Amino acid sequence: MTVHPETELDGAEVPEPGAVTIVVPTFNEQDNIAELLYRITESVPHRLPCEVLFVDDSSDETPRVIREIAQDCPFPVTVLHRDEPTGGLGGAVVAGIRAATSDWVVVMDGDLQHPPSLVPELVATGEQEGAQLVVASRYLPGGSRAGLSGGHRVAVSRASTWLAKGLFPRGLRGISDPMSGFFAIRRAAVHPDALKPLGYKILLELAVRTGRLSVAEVPFVFQERHAGESKSTVREELRYLRHLVELRTAAPLARMLVFGLIGLTGFVPNLLALSALTHAGLHYLPAEILANQAGVAWNFLLIEGLLFRTRRGHRHWADRTARFALLANADLVLRIPLIALFVRELGLAVLPATALALVTTFVLRFAGTEALVYARKTKKPGTPQVSGPPEIAEPTAETATGAAA
Repeated sequence: MTVHPETELDGAEVPEPGAVTIVVPTFNEQDNIAELLYRITESVPHRLPCEVLFVDDSSDETPRVIREIAQDCPFPVTVLHRDEPTGGLGGAVVAGIRAATSDWVVVMDGDLQHPPSLVPELVATGEQEGAQLVVASRYLPGGSRAGLSGGHRVAVSRASTWLAKGLFPRGLRGISDPMSGFFAIRRAAVHPDALKPLGYKILLELAVRTGRLSVAEVPFVFQERHAGESKSTVREELRYLRHLVELRTAAPLARMLVFGLIGLTGFVPNLLALSALTHAGLHYLPAEILANQAGVAWNFLLIEGLLFRTRRGHRHWADRTARFALLANADLVLRIPLIALFVRELGLAVLPATALALVTTFVLRFAGTEALVYARKTKKPGTPQVSGPPEIAEPTAETATGAAA
């Protein structure tokens, strides 16, 4: 459902409960805090009750600045400071949603590129349309991405949007701007424990992992940053690509497909190593055995970083490495007897038998990798369950209460 700019939404029309928790993830935004809280004060409290919750990963004076300025705010202001920024900005948002007390949560950046004056409209639209998620979109009539600085950021934003919508047409149905970091969501519609944030595209994470949400949109003009520097970097762009892979490979069949594609890329380091070793004078048989280890190492690094990132905490890295190498080399040992078996017992020619053996060992290798390398360790009687690192670091809370608290 789209709300066009000519549609007038009055905050007084918002049915109870209309209170909102505004979650603002911050990283070194001390120069933006005063103006942000001033604009929230000017545009939100007189239209609906609110609280502001900063989830802070800063290394500067941002928490102190928030506490000082919050004393003059007519609404409660809370700071959750995380010593470990697990999950990046997305992890901060999930921590904020977990700590929110209102029925509605509005997520917005702390750099004033998201206009606080739109907060009441987001909540009003959700109440009037019965939506669970209301997205502030730059791509509706009346919206604009004018605040994006430079052709590079515009191109990255556009490509990221196309890629996300192409990979998740169902999960992002009705969302024209999946890269938006400005949205309202009903707290009851979110299950924080099901989220595995990575980087700053938290709307994508919410929409895909939460399932079919009823969605509405309102247009907004993306503003220029008030102060400080953009947090959009090449590193964040790479994290976004990793995030896409994780979301896309949540289903076992998709994981197996990506596992196979990664395996195919392993032929490149394998052949390069084989060429180097044979040119150095090594016999081709031991050279092939050693070259295979180069492909195994390549595959292991990609699988660790892209496919099973969230399961790496279940076992020590040395344990995972040894198990993966054993499975990968067992694949070679098992393939030759399988080929002989298929030729003798099924009467297949050598080439079809080889192809069938490759498929069989691939499926077994994938199943073995999931079950033996990246599955949780079995809990022994009297010992605690071994688990991975928490997705969301436990923050410490400080409440700076305004005049209306």
